[in-house]
Amino acid sequence: MNFVLDASVTLAWCFADEGGDYAIGVLDRLRSSEAVAASHWGLELANAFLVAERRGRIEPGDVSRLAKFVLALPIAVDPVARRRPVDSIHRLGRSHGLSAYDAGYLELAVRYGIPIATLDSDLRVAAEAEGVGVFTVDG
Repeated sequence: MNFVLDASVTLAWCFADEGGDYAIGVLDRLRSSEAVAASHWGLELANAFLVAERRGRIEPGDVSRLAKFVLALPIAVDPVARRRPVDSIHRLGRSHGLSAYDAGYLELAVRYGIPIATLDSDLRVAAEAEGVGVFTVDG
């Protein structure tokens, strides 16, 4: 695995107005890299699609197209051990003021010793503080 991928970047690929150069750069890097996502990543995507559908931002038919696109990418999903959310994810969330979801991505980056691709500014700061850093798209 080359980097941890969080839902913010993944969703930016699905909603053009959220993307920007960083998200496109991460997508481009997946041509030669492999990402790993936390076990709750799929739930976050599904929830974002539900909310977007309810708000009229996407049509019901768009969800299957978007899911097919995302699931075809080289993204592994890390299984979660029962103790991990209670122990290290809780500690990281408390230490950095993160949600358990964001702390889950951070825990994965710390455990694997790889950077994290995220658009979330608090998660970026926490990744730097934990010594794993933020995935860069140049080079």
